[in-house]
Amino acid sequence: MNIVVSLVIVSGLFLLGLAGAVPGMGWVFGVAIPYLALALFAGGLIYRVLNWARIPVPFRIPTTCGQQKALPWIKSQSLENPHNALAAIGRMALEVLLFRSLLRNTKSQLIDGDRLAYASSPWLWIGAMAMHWSFLIILIRHVRLMTNPVPSCVRFLEQADGFFEVWLPVVYATSVIFLAALAYLLLRRLASPQLRYISLLADYFPLLLLLGIGISGFCLRHLVKTDVTAVKQLATGLAGLAPTAPADSISPWFYGHLFLVCVLLAYFPFSKLTHMAGVFLSPTRNLANSNRMVRHVNPWDYPVKVHPYEEYEDELRDKMKAAGLPVDKQ
Repeated sequence: MNIVVSLVIVSGLFLLGLAGAVPGMGWVFGVAIPYLALALFAGGLIYRVLNWARIPVPFRIPTTCGQQKALPWIKSQSLENPHNALAAIGRMALEVLLFRSLLRNTKSQLIDGDRLAYASSPWLWIGAMAMHWSFLIILIRHVRLMTNPVPSCVRFLEQADGFFEVWLPVVYATSVIFLAALAYLLLRRLASPQLRYISLLADYFPLLLLLGIGISGFCLRHLVKTDVTAVKQLATGLAGLAPTAPADSISPWFYGHLFLVCVLLAYFPFSKLTHMAGVFLSPTRNLANSNRMVRHVNPWDYPVKVHPYEEYEDELRDKMKAAGLPVDKQ
């Protein structure tokens, strides 16, 4: 039911975005809503990050799965159990760039009926890597619509992405990989009874929203004709904070595509997608495990009234003797 509701919402949002082609609505869907979505994205993300940054972390609590640095003759695992800031940065870089934790024990199954075994999920890792890196390259490629002249690095990336030179206009490899990876992640969630049972609306909606953005963008490039010059003029005006009136020659599909992008930007800070920023503030990831090297004292520690054993015995000596319990003083 959650996926049906998500599909209806995404389809409805795309149809609503088509209204941008209605005379007089170009400013609303082409200028006002993008600026509002960008403001919600920036403001919401800053608010979430500041809230996380205010949470105190008095102790070192990194998640480790390797030998800690101890005696010189014991080999330690620097990336598995970082003992200094440099090793912690290395582990964080592998997590952010290569999703290293996805290669850990993410799958379990019973063998011979009673033996529990753990294994990695390489296909999940491949799908996540393909989706995230393709999305990043697609975002960089879109810089060409907002700059004039186009930076040389963006041109080089476009040429490398369209290396196969298939179809006209050229089909970019990342566009196909992005859609295939999203389809795999969605089908994986539907095919597994365990994943389907725990999946909520907040799990399906981002996947379908990204699929809607990818499919509409692919159609705009290869199937639906639109005035690319007018789109670039609108995009450069938005990027330069000098918006111009959208031209009538812009296809309604572009407004639908743009509206889905705006919904993603506005939804991003208030969803699970903020793990993009949250991973940098996770104390289980970004701290070095120096508990054996440095004594960490709670900065909020305060004097506690204690009741030592001597006072306890003085108070209850007679009762202890009556119960036959040994006492230090007779």
